[in-house]
Amino acid sequence: MKALILNSGIGKRMGELTKTKNKCMAEIAPGITILDWQLKMLVKVGITDVVITTGPFAEHLQEYASGRYPEISFTFRHNPVYDQTNYIYSIALAEDVLKDDDILLMHGDLVFEESVLKEIAGSEASVMVVDETLPLPEKDFKAVVQEGRITKVGIEFFENAYAAQPLYKLNREDWSQWLAHILVFCGQGTRGVYAENAMNEISGKLKIYPLNVAGRICTEVDNLEDLQRVQNMMEPVIAKEG
Repeated sequence: MKALILNSGIGKRMGELTKTKNKCMAEIAPGITILDWQLKMLVKVGITDVVITTGPFAEHLQEYASGRYPEISFTFRHNPVYDQTNYIYSIALAEDVLKDDDILLMHGDLVFEESVLKEIAGSEASVMVVDETLPLPEKDFKAVVQEGRITKVGIEFFENAYAAQPLYKLNREDWSQWLAHILVFCGQGTRGVYAENAMNEISGKLKIYPLNVAGRICTEVDNLEDLQRVQNMMEPVIAKEG
């Protein structure tokens, strides 16, 4: 299984912080960036083949990850038009190294506790994280669940939906179909939408199930307020890690 971490975004809602570095370099604890935490957790669950898409500050991100984690085999794929496209195009640019494998996909600003990653990585089925204990967010991802399967993912869905996070484990069969439709979108010039827009069109062919984290930590850092919230949430978790 390969991990795919999407780090090609600008992170403009982070203010001054992302004027000099990528959002994944925000510290959730002294000396521990979001990227550090993700990579440490991936190694813990036995995943050491990691593809990272890049946008701004690509060279710094690459040097940072490669220098600190020699046990991981990295592939970096740069999106040169990161400020004009969404991550659907970054995925398309990495298509050649993402084929023919199970994929653990996550956004580069996602913070989660170890038990969440362990459960999702160990799932035999294709799954996406949802949290049935949370109210539906206004502007963040929701997953529509029908007959036990995820049929739509986006910010606009509210019926039969749960709060969701962009953390997936995708079996080769499901991922290959989604990836192929991502390429169709990008080939048609549709590069400014979520990758989930492509998934939604073919969801009837896919078998992606909700994995309910039931209040455990799995959350994105979209702005400085989120960062402070996540720092507070993660303080006891990181302290326990030692």
